[in-house]
Amino acid sequence: MVDAPHSDSTRSVRPTKSLVGTIALPADKSIAHRAAMLAALGDGNAQIVNFPTADDPQSTLSCLRQLGVEIEDREGILHVAGRGLEGLRPPTAPIDCGNSGTTMRLLAGILAGQPFDSVLAGDASLSRRPMGRIADPLTAMGAAIQLTDGHAPIRITGGQLLHGIEYRLPVPSAQVKSAVLLAGLFADGETTVVETLPSRDHTERMLGLDAFEMNGLRYLTVQDGLRIPARTWAVPRDFSAAAFFLVAGSIVAEGSLRLRGVGLNPSRTALLDVLRAMGASITVENERVLGGEPIADLSVSAAPLQGISVGGALIPNLIDEIPILAVAAACAEGRTEIRDAAELRVKETDRLAAMAANLKALGANVEETEDGLLIEGGQPLYGATVSSYDDHRIAMAMGVAGLVTRDAVTVTDADCARISFPDFWDTLQYAAHGEK
Repeated sequence: MVDAPHSDSTRSVRPTKSLVGTIALPADKSIAHRAAMLAALGDGNAQIVNFPTADDPQSTLSCLRQLGVEIEDREGILHVAGRGLEGLRPPTAPIDCGNSGTTMRLLAGILAGQPFDSVLAGDASLSRRPMGRIADPLTAMGAAIQLTDGHAPIRITGGQLLHGIEYRLPVPSAQVKSAVLLAGLFADGETTVVETLPSRDHTERMLGLDAFEMNGLRYLTVQDGLRIPARTWAVPRDFSAAAFFLVAGSIVAEGSLRLRGVGLNPSRTALLDVLRAMGASITVENERVLGGEPIADLSVSAAPLQGISVGGALIPNLIDEIPILAVAAACAEGRTEIRDAAELRVKETDRLAAMAANLKALGANVEETEDGLLIEGGQPLYGATVSSYDDHRIAMAMGVAGLVTRDAVTVTDADCARISFPDFWDTLQYAAHGEK
C-alpha cells in the first residue's frame, strides 16, 4: 500500500501479498521528445497523438515554443505548426531544458546549425551532467559551442557553416547519436554516425534512415537536403515505465498485472529478455505496429527469480532499467552481477551508488563496483527510509521494493517520479489494492 504523501514529499510503501489489475502507463518520453522536435522542423502542420504529460517531454515543448514554434493541445492531440529547417526564431532568453538531458542534447544538435545565438540551461541536476560528449562531435562539424566546465549552460554561437563528418561514438549513446544526426540536417554533405554497440534507434527510424552494418559496426548516414514532411506521430506506452511493474508483478507473491500498448522496440527491451532469463513469467500478446514502432500487451505474474550476469552489448538497451533490475536481483535467489554500466554514474544522480546505498539500507547484500553492482539475492528485506536522490528512477525502484519488505519503505523527495511517470504512486496504490 502507498500512504498519502507527507508534507516534505515523502511516500511510504507498505508490503502487499498480491498485485492485480490493468496498469495505465505513460507515453514513451524518448519517442515524444523526438516527435515534437521533428514536427517542429517539419514542412507543414503535424499532429502528435498520446503526447505525455510528464515533466521531461513538457520541457521539450516549452523549449520549442521559445524558438517560435506554435503548439496547441486540442482535445488531447498536439497540433504543431512546423517551421521547416530554416524557420526557427531566435530565443529571447536562455532556453530552459528543466531536468531533461534528452531535450538539451538533441536541441544542441539542432541549434548548432541555426543562424542565431542560443543558450541551453537546465536545473541543478541537469547542470551536473556531462555535455562534452555532444560538444566534441558538433565542434568537429564546425559548430561554435562553449560549455561551463564541461557542463550546461551551453552557449551556441549561430551562423556557423556545418559540414558533414564521420563520427564513431566513443560510448553507446542514443542522445549523442541523435544530436549528431540532427545537426547533419543543417550540414553540407553526408553526416555519418558509427556505432560499435547499438543504442535505442528511435531517431533513425523517425528520420527514415537505413542502417548499414559491416565488420561489427553500424553506420547511419543523413544527407544534406533531407526534408521532414508533416505527418501524424503516434507515441506508444513507455517500456521504461512498464519495467517497474514487470518487476513488481514478478516479485510480489500473488496476482497478475496487464500492461497494454507497450512499446517493444528491440533497442529498448533488453530487460524483457533479462527478466525471462531470471525466470519471470511474462507473456506478450496482441503484437502490432503504432507509428512505426512495435507495440504489444504484456502480462506478468509472480515467479521465483534466479540471479543472472548482465553486461556487454545488453547494457545500452537496458541502461534506464538497471535501478529496477537491481531490486529484482535483491529478491532473486543467488548472485546477480551487473557490469559495463559506468554510464549510470553520470545520470540524474550516480545511480550505482544510489541503488547500492538504498538496497543496503533494506538489508540487501550489495557490493558496488567501478562499473556495476554485485548483488547476493534472497536476503530478507526490511523497511527503512531511503532517498530518491531527486532521481525519478531511483524513487520508483525503491517504491517497488517497498512492496516486498517486512515493514514500510519511506522514499524521500518521491515526487520526482513526475519527471517520467506523473501518476506512478497512484498507479502503484491501484495495483496493490485496486483503488487510487
